[in-house]
Amino acid sequence: MSFDKMAKTLWTPEIAPSFDPSASIILAEGDCLETLQAMPPDFVKLIITSPPYNLGKAYEKSEADLSTYLEALAPIVEQLVRVLSSDGSLCWQVGNYVEDGEIFPLDIFYYPFFKKYGLKLRNRIIWHYEHGLHASKRLSGRYEVLLWFTKSADYTFNLDRIRVPSKYPGKLHYKGEKRGEPSGNPLGKNPSDFWRVVEEDWESGVWEIPNVKSNHPEKTIHPCQYPIELVERCVLALTNPNDWLLDPFSGVGSAILAALRHDRRAIGCEKEPDYLELARERIHAFYAGNLRYRPLGKAVYQPTGREKVSQVPAEWLVTGEKPESE
Repeated sequence: MSFDKMAKTLWTPEIAPSFDPSASIILAEGDCLETLQAMPPDFVKLIITSPPYNLGKAYEKSEADLSTYLEALAPIVEQLVRVLSSDGSLCWQVGNYVEDGEIFPLDIFYYPFFKKYGLKLRNRIIWHYEHGLHASKRLSGRYEVLLWFTKSADYTFNLDRIRVPSKYPGKLHYKGEKRGEPSGNPLGKNPSDFWRVVEEDWESGVWEIPNVKSNHPEKTIHPCQYPIELVERCVLALTNPNDWLLDPFSGVGSAILAALRHDRRAIGCEKEPDYLELARERIHAFYAGNLRYRPLGKAVYQPTGREKVSQVPAEWLVTGEKPESE
């Protein structure tokens, strides 16, 4: 059944509460390690997740030092590599660990984990966003990293599904046998590992996808929710219809929804019952056609200068200085 038809019906496939290879949607409550150990090897085509950050948030339960934090994730990583198919991909989205004002880029620390199991790093993708917490003793962080690994040299990669419009489609070969012929690809160009959403396309290289803050249509109670759009691009490029996607830290189900939107099957694992219930509600909303969702490739809003919040406050114009309280 196509997405358009499914979006107009109240029917929702059964959501299995534990691993079931005959299901199309699995939401397993509890420690993801238990679910992973029940899965056969070489089962999923795409693993994509944002692991819990060691930043003292309520849903992370405790603060351990960096080495302890990484050590605790080691058995999970081992199982993830085991269940990943030989032609599959693993996408690990992380930011920075912060201790006493010093940042530790987590992608650097995670890299040896995956190399230990022979995974091959294909791209280090930068996800850029415009808004976030403001720093006072260092520059404000405005990006996170998505590490894309494959299990072998023979992996699924559907470049044509994510091509972006060429900046100079009329450019011609200037020498050789193809002199005078168009030099680009009629389907568009490779978007690179540094994407930016501008106008109505994915024309340049930064993945500038708005993070999920208070005004984002997908916002729920989860403090570190990532947008469905971020996962959709990976789904389109790295899987085919009916393939399995796995998110071992699925939160409120953004990765699951990205998979379902494109006729893939999905497994999510989550410890927090409240998040799991929200994930179920969002899945039902998707099939009912009323999921709150920011469409893939939608242009990032640019202020015109006429909005009140984009104008310089009158107080600044009088004093010429920004108030100290700010």
